[in-house]
Amino acid sequence: MTHALEIAQSRLLLPAGLDGAGLERAFGTLLGPGVDFGDIYFQHARRESWTVEDGIVRDGAHSIEQGVGVRAISGEKTGFAYADDINAEALLSAAGSARAIARSGAEQRVRSLVPAGARSLYPAEDPVDGMANDAKVEALRRVDRLLRAADPRVKQVMVSLSGGVDTIFVARSDGVVAGDVRPLVRLNVQVIVEQGGRRESGYAGYGGRYSYAELLGDGQPEKFAREALRQALVNLEAVDAPAGVMPVVLGSGWPGVLLHEAVGHGLEGDFNRKGTSTYAGRIGQRVAAPGVTIVDDGTLDGRRGSLNVDDEGTPTRCTTLIEDGVLTGYMQDTLNARLMGVAPTGNGRRESFAHLVMPRMTNTCMLAGKDDPADMIRSVKKGLYAVNFGGGQVDITSGKYVFSATEAYLIEDGRVTAPVKGATLIGSGPETMQKVRMVGHDMALDDGVGTCGKDGQSVPVGVGQPSLLVEAITVGGTRA
Repeated sequence: MTHALEIAQSRLLLPAGLDGAGLERAFGTLLGPGVDFGDIYFQHARRESWTVEDGIVRDGAHSIEQGVGVRAISGEKTGFAYADDINAEALLSAAGSARAIARSGAEQRVRSLVPAGARSLYPAEDPVDGMANDAKVEALRRVDRLLRAADPRVKQVMVSLSGGVDTIFVARSDGVVAGDVRPLVRLNVQVIVEQGGRRESGYAGYGGRYSYAELLGDGQPEKFAREALRQALVNLEAVDAPAGVMPVVLGSGWPGVLLHEAVGHGLEGDFNRKGTSTYAGRIGQRVAAPGVTIVDDGTLDGRRGSLNVDDEGTPTRCTTLIEDGVLTGYMQDTLNARLMGVAPTGNGRRESFAHLVMPRMTNTCMLAGKDDPADMIRSVKKGLYAVNFGGGQVDITSGKYVFSATEAYLIEDGRVTAPVKGATLIGSGPETMQKVRMVGHDMALDDGVGTCGKDGQSVPVGVGQPSLLVEAITVGGTRA
């Protein structure tokens, strides 16, 4: 039995007096005629956050939440119920409520419960207890002092730290049981600068599935503080962004968030099973330019989007979605995989025990090519170099997206020149992927700050890509 599974059982089941026999009684209530599959998902979530603004602690919060979600699936229908208390009575009540969806069909019985395969992509530890609160606050204040000493134009500094651990245990009607202990930490830095009456801001953040000691060690807070300041000072010099259709060079790393929104969501299994994605029914067809290979990889050590097992107990894996421009697969949970006649890919995710599972991304990346990013810049007479992005939106059915660039520069006669503000990229994911002309050799992952929203649920994710030259994207700006 794995270390994480033992911790999950001791933290979730033992205090409630639950054991294998108790789970089988719950499955006895859950399963029956008409139920194709059922599972029980236990979760204990501990969270904390600290915010220091202008050297003063503005907020400190701590929370603990636990509960159990029970699901019964019959064909395409799902019955779901949850309880925010873990005990035998609440479990049986939730199982009965979930079971009520099915009225006919073959009798189902739970198979013998067997642990899923073990893997350890991150330590099965609680980061909250790994460092004293005074030390956490002092780390944030050091960042504040560094930024104020670095430049007289700094007017406001906001530094926040968050951390926590999710402990999950899942038991399924096909006999699989799995447990996981998932640490997650993050630090954010925002700085506001002023010069000549003009105010601008810069932001940087990083994190992953590891301890506070790793997050706050090795000069990392200072590195990202200086990056936030650099961005703010660049924005002080920014001119209005141009508007029109033009070549765009996308930087490596975090700009993969555009890939996540414009392409990734369209490759999730539910949208394709229902035929609502622009990629539905196109397996084996060319959907991107040659050289474009996109994967979703939940197996990267310590990454924000990684999981030992997904929220259905399926081990995560590296799933190739697009290979050399050709669509090869979708991201699947168990429900959509079964209905589409394929294997699940370890992409079944849920925000908490109180939410239904959906196919979701983990770490979605475009793999490196062979081109030199400098050659991309030199090939552009007039265009945009987009290094950093903020928020964006996508229409899954059409693939159309709108994205704002928080750091971008003009490209003029093959050289990067003035920074610009107010640049918005507008386009269609499939069309943009067809217009990729160069793929850089500098593939990088983001720094660990991504959160993905879908149907009201938020989960941590990662993104990544190499530098890309896109032949033409519509840029919304403030000058022609």
